[in-house]
Amino acid sequence: MAFGFEVKGRCSTNLARLGTLQTSHGSVQTPCFMPVGTQATVKTVGSEDLEKLGFELVLSNTYHLSLRPGADLIERLGGLHKFMSWPRALLTDSGGYQVMSLAHKRRVSDEGVRFQSHLDGSELFLTPERSIEIQGQLGVDVSMALDECPPYPCSRDEAAAAMARTHLWAPRNLAARREGQAVFGIVQGGVHEDLRRESAEAVTSLPFDGFAIGGVSVGEPTEMQYPVVDLAAPLLPDDKPRYLMGVGHPRDIVHAVAAGVDMFDCVLPTRMARHHCVYTLQGRVNAKNAQWAEHNGPWDTGSTFSATERYSAAYVRHLFQADEPLGARLATLHNLAFYALLMEDIRRAITEDTWPQLEAKYKDA
Repeated sequence: MAFGFEVKGRCSTNLARLGTLQTSHGSVQTPCFMPVGTQATVKTVGSEDLEKLGFELVLSNTYHLSLRPGADLIERLGGLHKFMSWPRALLTDSGGYQVMSLAHKRRVSDEGVRFQSHLDGSELFLTPERSIEIQGQLGVDVSMALDECPPYPCSRDEAAAAMARTHLWAPRNLAARREGQAVFGIVQGGVHEDLRRESAEAVTSLPFDGFAIGGVSVGEPTEMQYPVVDLAAPLLPDDKPRYLMGVGHPRDIVHAVAAGVDMFDCVLPTRMARHHCVYTLQGRVNAKNAQWAEHNGPWDTGSTFSATERYSAAYVRHLFQADEPLGARLATLHNLAFYALLMEDIRRAITEDTWPQLEAKYKDA
């Protein structure tokens, strides 16, 4: 099936929209959240768990998989879907985020990025062409363009330079794609309105299959994040999917959907779970707190899920106290179920035009 996107409905009170992303591994209902499976695994859970929770799209990472186990091996074994036993859609980050997160182990030039492997010190030279080639070998449904993601804080000149390099690389990403390979372009520009407008105009002039807002949730405070999203999302084509990379907190997702964003990913639900933090409608809860020691029930009666409801807060606290791996797994399943419900509620609120009730439900989450 050819890649495609169709807007199916709109909210009457904001820019939120319902959509369907068509891929060769099935359709994805948007707005959607992608669990992060950096190394072909969402930590502590299996593909069967993700299916049961209702996720239709998972994110993995080009940089990490190219180092271990290697794109050639994954291709020989039938591609990333088969390798990780995931029958639904996959999206891969290009390695652009690692340009920021591994700044101490890389050198950037207009040609590409030279990484010193964090595993064994060997060199990986990642160009736009090589990034797209690797993603083609993996056989994913959506490949992200290689970009330069500037950190926060950075100077305006640094943000402009990273944006200019992202624009320089954009057509090279497109030229390297295989026939039928869907590639998303990425808008940069930091927290600067004029740079964001310039970047959106440059990147959307190219025939990408979708567009992402990059360089958000990289350390800036929320009060600086929201204006960037409010500005950038409507600048992206209405008939293409819009992806806000690396976001985020439930309230941030609700805000971004209202601005017109369709797709999200974030490590928060899984990373926080491994650090004994669980999401509820009453806010995040520390599952190791003494208040749960004798609590023979859920953390919040409004935030219970079939995947984990048989286990009490007291039991999960005991697991964390005893350093039992099951604690992290149960907390991860809980948090992913919370995010799955969040996206389901968002789609329902757009369909039924009940956005104020949705905002009230998740105001403390």
